[in-house]
Amino acid sequence: MHYKHNENPMQSILGNTAQPINSRCISPRRSWMRNVARGLSGIALADLIAAHPVSGWAEPPSQGNQNPAELGLDTSGTSGTLQNFHFPPRVKRVLFVFMHGGPSHVDTFDYKPELTRLHGQPLPIPKPRVQFSPTGNLLKSPWEFKQYGETGTWVSDLFPNVAKHVDRLTFIKSLHGSNEAHGGALLKIHTGSDTFVRPSMGAWVSYGLGSENANLPSFVTINPTLGHGGVRNFGSAFLPPIHQGTRIAGGGKESKIENLTPKYSSRLQRLQLDMSRDLDRLHYESAQLSPANAIDVAVQARQESFELAYRMQSEALERFRIDDETAETQALYGIDGGPTDTFGRQCLLARRLSEAGVRFVQVSHAYWDQHSELKEKHTELATQVDKPIAGLIEDMNRRGLFEDTLLIWGGEFGRTPTAQGDNGRDHNPHAFTWWMCGPGIKPGFSYGASDDFGFYAAQDKVHVHDLHATLLHLLGIDHERLTYRYGGRDFRLTDIHGQVIKELFA
Repeated sequence: MHYKHNENPMQSILGNTAQPINSRCISPRRSWMRNVARGLSGIALADLIAAHPVSGWAEPPSQGNQNPAELGLDTSGTSGTLQNFHFPPRVKRVLFVFMHGGPSHVDTFDYKPELTRLHGQPLPIPKPRVQFSPTGNLLKSPWEFKQYGETGTWVSDLFPNVAKHVDRLTFIKSLHGSNEAHGGALLKIHTGSDTFVRPSMGAWVSYGLGSENANLPSFVTINPTLGHGGVRNFGSAFLPPIHQGTRIAGGGKESKIENLTPKYSSRLQRLQLDMSRDLDRLHYESAQLSPANAIDVAVQARQESFELAYRMQSEALERFRIDDETAETQALYGIDGGPTDTFGRQCLLARRLSEAGVRFVQVSHAYWDQHSELKEKHTELATQVDKPIAGLIEDMNRRGLFEDTLLIWGGEFGRTPTAQGDNGRDHNPHAFTWWMCGPGIKPGFSYGASDDFGFYAAQDKVHVHDLHATLLHLLGIDHERLTYRYGGRDFRLTDIHGQVIKELFA
């Protein structure tokens, strides 16, 4: 059992005393061959790089789910690094439903009767030394909480449909992070760092495990925010670029992968890709360069993305045809033209991609940042997502996806139990709630607790690093051994932190 320890190719040029490429002594013949290779390769690549949005395409590849290696295709971006699991995996893939903006845990899944009893009074414990904005006295939840299921789990009226599934859910009610601002908190949740550029957790999973389907990316993100960290939340940073998230822009009927439909036939595309790849190899040989050369790694990464885009034509477009689903399934997700329609379509697409073998799928919803108008805005947002998420749970269950797929739900932080203004709540990274659903974890179980008011994680605290370590463990990965060498040191998603929360495991 081992991992590839990949040294970042930039180090081979910038981190040693080797001469610059252009100053190497090569023969005039080799120089001529190098320039020809570069020139022809550039011509071939230029048309591939250019965007060609058209309405249709002909002669799609008929590769199906064949092993790409059998077709002579480059498989370096699909297989993943892990040769053997560190321990038996409990799940094969992850579907992450992300609530951007910070939904209030004390108004959704973390019932605090003391907020009602002491409503309007000062918080009887010290507030955090660093706060995003000043807050006043305690503010009770505008929603009623009720107990659901055999477990008697408390859920507010914001999520009446999700509440029906509480006996399947595993709650973590003692999560805490380290950043009061959206940008830092999103980066912490998605990359493990709120200060440095690091690979996203989807990219780490892709790097470790690759995709189960060579015709689809290993990491897809649906409607991600382009603010608050932007592309870094689904980027690959110093990991090979093939592991960055494939962004599906827009929402609802407008969901699409940009420029997936080609201008040319499948046969001509295959010839172009093969010629470009062969010319690159000629370039390496004529210039006596290693493929690990930093400049050429960028070209190689681009080639890998072209190969993947080519293969995606045989399957990805089919996965986007959610109108092929039965009327009953679409109704389950709330795809009816009403307020649930857009997010319902996104959740259904996420299920279809996950079912097709995409290793890490994320679907995002915004914007849960109610510094004011808490009741009005949280009601509006919950109305948009409650039925689609409940439908996703039910659909995944009846299709058997919970045998190998983990569904997770949460935001970048929670909100304060104290009021901001008259009817809002401020950011609170010191305590918030996530839930999971799937194999290998205890259903109908709550782990940890916040204090009586929901301001601080108090019992069995779970840091974001612990969450990441636990997610990787469920996938069969030891978070301390999934590393990548860059800039002279080994990096990992959890940096030098993280404890696996084994109490969550069934």
